[in-house]
Amino acid sequence: MTSTTTVGPLQTPTTTWKIDPAHSTAEFKVRHMMIANVKGNFSRISGALFLDESDLANSRVEASIDAASIETREGQRDAHLKSTDFFDVEKFPTLRFKSTSISIVKDGELSVEGNLTIHGVTREVRFVVEGPTPPSKDPWGNTRVAVSAVTKINRRDFGLTWNAALETGGILVGDEVTVTLEVEFVKT
Repeated sequence: MTSTTTVGPLQTPTTTWKIDPAHSTAEFKVRHMMIANVKGNFSRISGALFLDESDLANSRVEASIDAASIETREGQRDAHLKSTDFFDVEKFPTLRFKSTSISIVKDGELSVEGNLTIHGVTREVRFVVEGPTPPSKDPWGNTRVAVSAVTKINRRDFGLTWNAALETGGILVGDEVTVTLEVEFVKT
C-alpha cells in the first residue's frame, strides 16, 4: 500500500526592507508664476517595503515623510511652506503613503496605488514605479533594492489652497505637483 501526501503550493515568505533615508529622496516640482518649475525635497523619509519576491502584486509599501524637513534652497519660501498657508507642520507633521494595490505593468515597471495623506487629507494616488532592482549586497553585508517612482497630484485636493494673483494675470503657485521618489531599501 502506498500513501500519497498532497502538498499545497510553496509559500514564499514576505521579506521586510526598511527605507534607507541617507540614500533616498522625496522631491517635488510645481509651477511658479506660470513660467518656471520650482523644485524642493523632504530630507526625512522613513518606511518599509514588505516584498513578496515570487509575486510582486502581494507586496506592499508604507512610507512617512517629516513635513518640517521640506527644503527648497530658499529660507523664506521654506518657512512659508511650513506655515498654516501650506503644510501647517505644527498641526500636520507627517505626510503618509500606504499602498492598497501593486500591479505589474511590464517587466521592471509597476503601478502602485495607495492612500496619500497630506495636510490631514487622504486621497488615492497612483505611482508609476521602476523597479524594484535586483537585490544587491553593499560593502557592509547588507542586501539592498531600489525603486524610482513618480506621480502627479493636485495640491488643492489636499487642502493646500493658498495662492496669490499676479498683476499680469495668472497665479503665483501652480496646482499640479509632480512628486518623484528615489528610494533605497535595506533588508532587515
